[in-house]
Amino acid sequence: MATVKDFSVEEKLTAMVTLQKIDSKLDELQVLKGELPMEVSDLEDEITGLTARQTRVEEEINGINEFIAGKKNAIKESEELIKKYEKQSTNVKNSREFEAINKEIEMQQLEVKLAEKHIKDAQEETTDKVIALDKAKKALSTKENVLKHKKDELEKIIGTTEKEEKHYNKLSAEAREKVDERLLNSYDRIRKNYRNGLAVVPVERDACGGCFNAIPPQRQSEIKQRKKIIVCENCGRVLVDRDLNDTIEVK
Repeated sequence: MATVKDFSVEEKLTAMVTLQKIDSKLDELQVLKGELPMEVSDLEDEITGLTARQTRVEEEINGINEFIAGKKNAIKESEELIKKYEKQSTNVKNSREFEAINKEIEMQQLEVKLAEKHIKDAQEETTDKVIALDKAKKALSTKENVLKHKKDELEKIIGTTEKEEKHYNKLSAEAREKVDERLLNSYDRIRKNYRNGLAVVPVERDACGGCFNAIPPQRQSEIKQRKKIIVCENCGRVLVDRDLNDTIEVK
């Protein structure tokens, strides 16, 4: 296989015009997809965030329920101790023992009231968490439905363009083999800089076909000779003569 150096300037220019026309075809296919790929990606990120939020709220609810269960067990223990102390109070020998037992009973009664308050507060918090969880589930369901619709839409477009994309990508790779790396890097950079993706343009009406900057007659003559790569001094695009541009077709 011939190396890039073996190709003449005219062959390299032909390859670049071919590459530009191929990439323009690929650009047209991307336009068909529109913003769908980005929308699908954004929706997937949103769903990941909503799923994490839902999981977090569920874990918080479980944690509160465990806390409530712990407080209920503490109430049972306090109530059992109260019964025990009340039974002991019937067998006290003096007032000092009676007072001590009463203090223990009062302490356990306070523990019960405190635990009941904690349970009430936790139950209120659980109610808020359940509402938040319900909202998270609804939001997640809505986003998943939208994502499914967008994915279906994108898959239909990909289904109709996949064969063409593979064909043009193959042609693009073949054309790139005939252009040196430095020129390819410039080509790719220029394509990214302009919305229309044009890095190789013909001279039209004595002007650059990209930025419409006037091209002097002497410069146009050099472009037609195809003996060196000439770029527009204003926009940096590679310039070719109209005849070369029009003779190349990509199917």
